[in-house]
Amino acid sequence: MNLLDLLNKLKWDKNYDFSKVKVWYISRGEIDDLSFVNGNEIKSIGKFLEIKNGKYIPIHRIVKIEYGGKEIWKR
Repeated sequence: MNLLDLLNKLKWDKNYDFSKVKVWYISRGEIDDLSFVNGNEIKSIGKFLEIKNGKYIPIHRIVKIEYGGKEIWKR
């Protein structure tokens, strides 16, 4: 399963709680090179993750996804 399919499954499948998702990504220009966003902060999924604060995260910068504190995907 590719990254976009996984994110969409976690968001739309009723068997998952998207608020338990944590998406780790490379955040250039910040103090630490890695940051994360929680699932409940993600507005839309496409070539970018649109975050509720108006920020956009390019999909190619995502390095890891956790669900319920467990790693389920890693680049």
